[in-house]
Amino acid sequence: MADLARREAVTRHDVKAVEYLVRDKLAALGLTEIAELTHFACTSEDINNLAYALTIRAAVRDVWMPRARSLVDTLRALALELRDQPMLAHTHGQPATPTTMGKELAVTVHRLELLLASVDELEYRGKFSGATGTFSAHLAADPDHDWISASRDFVTGLGLTWNPLTTQIESHDWQAQLYQRISHVGRVLHNLCTDVWSYISMGYFRQIPQPGATGSSTMPHKINPIRFENAEANLELASALLDSLAATLVTSRLQRDLTDSTTQRNVGVALGHSLLALDNIIKGLGEIAIDPDALARDLDVNWEVLGEAIQTVIRAEVTAGRSSIADPYAMLKELTRGHRIGGAELRTFVEGLDISAAAKARLVALSPQGYVGDASRLVDFIDPALAQE
Repeated sequence: MADLARREAVTRHDVKAVEYLVRDKLAALGLTEIAELTHFACTSEDINNLAYALTIRAAVRDVWMPRARSLVDTLRALALELRDQPMLAHTHGQPATPTTMGKELAVTVHRLELLLASVDELEYRGKFSGATGTFSAHLAADPDHDWISASRDFVTGLGLTWNPLTTQIESHDWQAQLYQRISHVGRVLHNLCTDVWSYISMGYFRQIPQPGATGSSTMPHKINPIRFENAEANLELASALLDSLAATLVTSRLQRDLTDSTTQRNVGVALGHSLLALDNIIKGLGEIAIDPDALARDLDVNWEVLGEAIQTVIRAEVTAGRSSIADPYAMLKELTRGHRIGGAELRTFVEGLDISAAAKARLVALSPQGYVGDASRLVDFIDPALAQE
């Protein structure tokens, strides 16, 4: 490396420095007769685009993707565990129709699975066609050779998808697609972090004290959700870089400018921030536990969320000709909007409704804890053993 650095200090061109080093190494091995073929008919981008495609593919498939799938598996296990844990939902930050914690985590699992599949299916492309993508130098040296086929065979032999139509550079469209997709994954994970952070703040999750850990330099009682906050920051940095890469790499003046060379040097930085976030989220999920009592308390003081069920049942009764109540929605709005209502008060209200005995019995038996619909069953869609059923 020191030898290469000395050469680059003279050439001020990284690929040319490598070429000279390879030529000298070949000569030292007694292979002077083939040394002249080093970098034959190539432009620097013929070398660099293939190197980037191979290294980025390895980074994504061998490092980033396994970690992302590990996170999804961790989250899936938690969702399956908590599929039947009732929870008060919050839309616009306000109490809403109950759900289960497992179902809400399953939403994120499902989103991530779809996005990771789109990352997996991406093609990594390469070109090997000379200074302006025309094989001009190749044909000048040997006009009888099928250089297009040779280029295709070489690129596909590396396990890449051959791009036949380029300028001096490979167009980087696959890179833009990749970075957009990984950035999208990051935004979903950022949403997960802020949600889990909120659930911790609300007491739904309690943090498990870690031996020797300190939450605050002055407040001894503190356990801070640092894993999720750290992940948020790293995801924001990763997305900023990935979005910039996706936006800038798809443009190049005329047949080539050098802006992509500088930009691509930050790919590793972007993926590194994303990887740090993945690690922190996995660790963070392992340091929290559900607090059923906290969730139950929140449900117990928000019986008004059953207003949706009551007005919907009344409307169904009216439609079936079993009730003549006018505007059930307005009736429940008057009763529940801006008010806290207890279970006894709500049951008394239901008992006085002009609806069938069967409908009345269903509503009287209902509680916030039981008003979760098919939440538990929906979690089956992230269970590999049940997803196909």
